[in-house]
Amino acid sequence: MESNVKYTFKDFASDQEVRWCPGCDDYVVLRAMQKALPEMGVKKEDVVFVSGIGCSSRFPYYMDAYGFHGIHGRAPGIATGVKLANPNLSVWIMTGDGDAMAIGGNHFIHLLRRNIDLNIVLFNNEIYGLTKGQFSPTSLLGQKTKSSPYGNTQPPFNAGELAIGARSRFYARVPGNEPKTMTDIFIQAERFKGTSLIEILQNCVIFNDGCFTQYTDKEVKSDMQLFLEHGKPMIFGKESNKGIVLKGLKLEVVTLGENGITENDLLIHDAKEDDSTLHQMLIRLKYPLVMGIVRSVEEMAFGERERELTEKIKLKSNFTSVDDLFFSGETYEVK
Repeated sequence: MESNVKYTFKDFASDQEVRWCPGCDDYVVLRAMQKALPEMGVKKEDVVFVSGIGCSSRFPYYMDAYGFHGIHGRAPGIATGVKLANPNLSVWIMTGDGDAMAIGGNHFIHLLRRNIDLNIVLFNNEIYGLTKGQFSPTSLLGQKTKSSPYGNTQPPFNAGELAIGARSRFYARVPGNEPKTMTDIFIQAERFKGTSLIEILQNCVIFNDGCFTQYTDKEVKSDMQLFLEHGKPMIFGKESNKGIVLKGLKLEVVTLGENGITENDLLIHDAKEDDSTLHQMLIRLKYPLVMGIVRSVEEMAFGERERELTEKIKLKSNFTSVDDLFFSGETYEVK
């Protein structure tokens, strides 16, 4: 429900000591969320955070809102129940790459498929942080970890690819060191009717430090990141002179002014296109790495479909209560 109260970020900060490692991007996500919530126009008592297990899953403790710290990988099931029981709530799942895509993988994909009207914030640091540095489903091939001292031999998931494959209607990717961008995307995710997934490229300073620095360092981010905006050409680079074109079945980086290339030749981002082919291609790009809202396609949410079906059945039903159903047809009495 909409709120007439004007909150500040302090209204959503709990009295609990924040116990993440110094320098962790989780602090950035926490502050971005606390700044985003007052801009969403949602009543404080209507906000719920649900988590599983992991560093990211401490999140409900640090928010002055309703929260539920679940078991490993099962946050989607809990959050689904919360949202369907009370559709007016703003429900947020805070999860990590291991929590969501390993033990919780089955729950994760079906939540996306059903399109329940809630939000998922996926902290991806390509490692298990809380349990001290084992490889996760997003760890790179060859990556040496506590559980792969000779190098990881398992190919990683791409969170965006997995999401689109599960029919995700809203997917965004955000660097873990960009609080303003994060805040803006959290607000847009809340306004989206359906399941929104925001992947945070989150650095783990202890067990996987520098996992995204080739894209997120201040010195290189302009040249290595393409920030997508719906309806705008795909331009990037420090001089804003690089762009993306479609050449055959592949995306290609071009330089404006070379070979007669102009801004008119560049692809225009359409986040609302139902066909996810180009969205998948953008997600797979390694240079530049796309950021921002890749996909945002409105479709009736699961809860709305369920309520609509229930009303149709009720109109045709001969029963008005469970007792009516129990005592209909052949019954007998035990004496």
